[in-house]
Amino acid sequence: MSHMWLWCSGRRAPESTTTVRERGTAPPDEVVVPGRGSPVVGGVGHHGGVSSTSEPGPLQLVVGDEEFLAERAVSDLVRRARQRDPETELRRFRTSEVAPGELAGHLSPSLFAEGRVIVLTHGQDANKDMTAALADYVKDPADRIVLVVQHAGGAKGKAVLDLMRKAGAHTVTCNRITRADERSDFVRDEVRRHGGTITPGALAVLVEAVGSDLRELAAAAGQLVADTGGAVDEAGVRRYHRGRAESSGFAVADAAVAGDRRAAMEALRWALVLGVPHVLIADALADSVRTLAKVGSAGRGDPNRLAGELGMPPWKIRKAQQTVRQWRPEQLAVAIAATARVNADVKGVAADAGYALERAVLAVVSARTPR
Repeated sequence: MSHMWLWCSGRRAPESTTTVRERGTAPPDEVVVPGRGSPVVGGVGHHGGVSSTSEPGPLQLVVGDEEFLAERAVSDLVRRARQRDPETELRRFRTSEVAPGELAGHLSPSLFAEGRVIVLTHGQDANKDMTAALADYVKDPADRIVLVVQHAGGAKGKAVLDLMRKAGAHTVTCNRITRADERSDFVRDEVRRHGGTITPGALAVLVEAVGSDLRELAAAAGQLVADTGGAVDEAGVRRYHRGRAESSGFAVADAAVAGDRRAAMEALRWALVLGVPHVLIADALADSVRTLAKVGSAGRGDPNRLAGELGMPPWKIRKAQQTVRQWRPEQLAVAIAATARVNADVKGVAADAGYALERAVLAVVSARTPR
């Protein structure tokens, strides 16, 4: 069986270290993890973080400036802690915004010994007092509390790195991926992580279309595996991706007002994967519904004549005239209400803008029923 290198792989050393590295010859102490479906070796699992069923140690250090991989590493630590205790609480603080005394309180054991993960971000910004407080804590860390320090690396705040390493913290290094071949390797491993395979042609098309953002690449890889059944080829990428332009908010809106639920949800997923702003999708949905209402009220006149009256190009009127035939006024009223609600949701009213968009798209699709 072929083996793949982890973007965050493990080391057996006095300071247990996990590092993002390129493919190549592993040092003797580096743990290699087989492809999906094989057992995890040495308690270290797949990709972008330490993935394991083992309980995390009390001191964890996440080093590097690749935000996505660092977030994944932290999420994995929380997952592992909650395997031990599902009630484990997560508390996250920015180093420069929490006082040493306040942090000490969060790191103190409770009467009921609840599990706790304390994440301290931007560790490189620690001042002398915070550094001293951390140095004191790591000498005798509390039971059932996991302290995770995120640090960008480099010379700034090096004292924090040194004290965590000296205390034996398990280290995950997540350096920024900048080269095209590294991004291709990352996507290939992401596809394998989800249980799929991808052809070289499909890999090239996907990386070119999505770009350099690891978060978008990871989401696209996972979605493609789900949509294609695992065998990702170039035709599949082109069919489901269809380019950034076609995954815009207007693609979502066109499918929604046409009553095509499957196409609308697929377009919405890809628009979100590719980073189309929530506000633009909501605006496109509202524009399409308003256009139907205006064109429907104007009747079946000549699009060229109506263009000046309605303030829109003839082609847009012609397209809306074909679509609005399948809508009744009361249905349009429901759709207009849904788009007004999502407009507020994506501007801060809703806690989850993505879910609000999904709900609005489904509301518009449901409002339209064939006559």
